[in-house]
Amino acid sequence: MEKTIKSTIKAGHGTRRMLLVLILGCFLTVGAWAQDSTAVERVPIAEVAAEATDAGTGSAEIAEVATTLADLALGLDTVWMLLAAMLVFFMQPGFALVEAGFTRTKNTSNILMKNLVDFTFGSLLYWFIGFGLMFGIGSFVGMPHFFNISFFESELPAEGFLVFQTVFCATAATIVSGAMAERTKFSTYLIYTVFICAFIYPVSGHWTWGGGWLMNEETGSFMMKTFGTVFHDFAGSTIVHSVGGWVALVGAAILGPRIGKYGKDGKSKAIPGHNLTLAALGVFILWFGWFGFNPGSQLAASGEEDRLAISHVFLTTNLSACAGGFFALIVSWFRYGKPSLSLTLNGVLAGLVGITAGCDLVSPMGAALIGAICGIVMIFSVDFIDSVLKIDDPVGASTVHGVCGFLGTILTGLLATEEGLFYGAGAGFFGAQLFGAVVIGLWALATGFVLFKTVDKLFGLRVNARIEEEGLDIYEHGEAAYN
Repeated sequence: MEKTIKSTIKAGHGTRRMLLVLILGCFLTVGAWAQDSTAVERVPIAEVAAEATDAGTGSAEIAEVATTLADLALGLDTVWMLLAAMLVFFMQPGFALVEAGFTRTKNTSNILMKNLVDFTFGSLLYWFIGFGLMFGIGSFVGMPHFFNISFFESELPAEGFLVFQTVFCATAATIVSGAMAERTKFSTYLIYTVFICAFIYPVSGHWTWGGGWLMNEETGSFMMKTFGTVFHDFAGSTIVHSVGGWVALVGAAILGPRIGKYGKDGKSKAIPGHNLTLAALGVFILWFGWFGFNPGSQLAASGEEDRLAISHVFLTTNLSACAGGFFALIVSWFRYGKPSLSLTLNGVLAGLVGITAGCDLVSPMGAALIGAICGIVMIFSVDFIDSVLKIDDPVGASTVHGVCGFLGTILTGLLATEEGLFYGAGAGFFGAQLFGAVVIGLWALATGFVLFKTVDKLFGLRVNARIEEEGLDIYEHGEAAYN
């Protein structure tokens, strides 16, 4: 055996390098693969390289092997990011099915078309200008780099990061579709989708994920001087969901309720959706896609810290979804006398939206509590918006995404295990969460109001009464979903 090894080493530098890779691979992977709890702990590359150098092994070869392993790690991180982007993209048909199922047959083609256009338009617009506004250099907003992403510097490929951020932008845009369903002109829908993807979402995104003032950790920055910490939204409860939800609320209010939604006495009348099977399938698809939405926001999977973080986020995301659905079922049963499928489905989504901000910071128990609170609040919020505010939101998008996104963000300030108020860390982090959620909410409400009022005055948001009563499919698209 000894002679074999010696002859192998003498065979050439290529074989020696391969042997070193195998040896280092054993050091790096035994802790991950071994089922025994006493398995060897993972040893850092630099430490292994130093030991090998001290033993007389060529430092140049060690450096080359370390570089190779680093490239493999970066490749794994890139694949993980792109896989997560695929899962988030798969949420698009989930949104389409939920919206179609919760609305009437005569508008199904229109709804499917809008959800398709959200992604196609959103991708082009975000590549054209949105990415630069969000991640470019600037205080209020980033410098636009039209069709150019070369300005973005990161270990991860800029093209892959653009794709990952694009699917999040498309999610924010498609939320608005559900709240304004069944009475909006398709042409004006295209107009406001442009502004959401190219301006509203990228600007508030720049304040946060783009390195702007809400997440500026520099000494003397506004957030550090005011709260001693910065705003935290791991995967977008506020940045993605509440932005879409608040814009949807304003749009539905300006658009007005569907014909027949409110009687002469002002009381709300139920307009049942045509297919709860589609809606349920859509929720399951969204639930599945959320495992890319939240864990994928770690943007890495190669290190021990990343593995633990991704696993934790998977767990908290699922627990919150389950708690949201369960408590929505229980409360709807007591409140209305029957366990409502539609409210239970929205309860799952409420839990998912709520946990998205703090899925990396809260404990499993905290995640279940966030889901439960969001699932319960969702039921009362839907009723309040429908019966008190008289805003007709066919799918409950403004509640599920707007209200629960806001709620989940501020609950993170209470339940984060290290900085949360309930864990004795003081009110600084809670204040930062509340402030950030309010500021971004006001931005979405104000810009949404200006956008929809302007579009309504110039072009008209709403189809005429005859088209609404007979269905948008034939009049707007010339084809029906069901024949």
